[in-house]
Amino acid sequence: MQDARKEIFGPLFESMLQGEMDNHLGYKSNSKEPKSTKNRRNGSNPKTLKTSMGEVKINTPRDRDGSFEPVVIPKRTKDVSEIEGKVLAMYARGMSQRDISATIEDIYGFKVSHEMISDITDAVLPEVEEWRNRPLKKCYPFIFVDCMYVSVRSEYEAKEEAVYTILGYDLEGHKEILGLWMDATESKNYWMQVFDEIKSRGVEDIFFISMDGVSGLESGAKAIFPGVVVQRCIVHLIRNSIRYVPSKDYKKFTADLKKVYGAVSLKAARTAFEKFCDNWNQYPGAVEVWKRNFVHVEQLFDYGSAVRKVMYTTNAIESVNSSFRKVTKKGSFPNHESVFKFLYLRAKELQKKWGKGHLNGWSLVLNQLLVNDNFKDRITKYIKY
Repeated sequence: MQDARKEIFGPLFESMLQGEMDNHLGYKSNSKEPKSTKNRRNGSNPKTLKTSMGEVKINTPRDRDGSFEPVVIPKRTKDVSEIEGKVLAMYARGMSQRDISATIEDIYGFKVSHEMISDITDAVLPEVEEWRNRPLKKCYPFIFVDCMYVSVRSEYEAKEEAVYTILGYDLEGHKEILGLWMDATESKNYWMQVFDEIKSRGVEDIFFISMDGVSGLESGAKAIFPGVVVQRCIVHLIRNSIRYVPSKDYKKFTADLKKVYGAVSLKAARTAFEKFCDNWNQYPGAVEVWKRNFVHVEQLFDYGSAVRKVMYTTNAIESVNSSFRKVTKKGSFPNHESVFKFLYLRAKELQKKWGKGHLNGWSLVLNQLLVNDNFKDRITKYIKY
């Protein structure tokens, strides 16, 4: 595979350099049109480039008067490990193969075929598999789970299939996408397979799972990670309840709800909830959503405010999926491999964006967990003082 990647990028670099030479001289190679300069091409020099795949040998064009100064690979430059990622970066940011081809043509003056771009991006498939099966950390205090749907072509039709995503916060407060999985639809049984897989990849303990409601998911998660607290996303519960409320009452309804889940104590939350139920009994469907799920509001107050702020919503994973959708909305994928390729490259972009910084206020979150008897020993098992 490394040799295959070299065979892809070597001709790509040479084509870029030839495109620059065309621009420098003002005419293309083998052009029959009158030349506006006396300067001409003068063969090429062999050059060995250092790339992330190892050494790649190319031929760099030269001109007669020695005035050609290439930009893509400047003279005396041999390390091009950053350049080779440009095509992958464009792909990861949602550009189609057609857009990438057009962009390279605009910049360098030559065309790169869709087939070549596909070859370049397909070269990361072994990396995708390695990433999807990599060992994980032993403990993630918080994970956020969610599904999104993408269109995948199957024979003569396109079907919507579920992409399962898990975002984790480790004990240092760093974000990490634990993995990507695909199935025909979202289900409790497949989520259990996903949890079982991350356990086999090294995860020993999870404190909180924040999720949207999938029937049976809570019991399934606890069967694999017995000490986990499963938290229903409050934002999703709000969305589920306002479908029973006329739009003219949205603002006041959600303001009264915030007094419940945003209360300073459990006692204040219960008092606010009783008042909420009385004030909005004309919309029994909306109130019933909260009565069925009030346990998920009550359990928030078992923890400090900083912990509550992290666990009460799945916004963190929804933000990841929103970023994924920007690069999947262009149309149907030919197969699962192409979906994983696309999302893996996007995940690398997100990881680069997050860097090594930790979540804002993470030290306070960790301290609030340490004073909780349910988590103190579990944290000190993995953090040595």
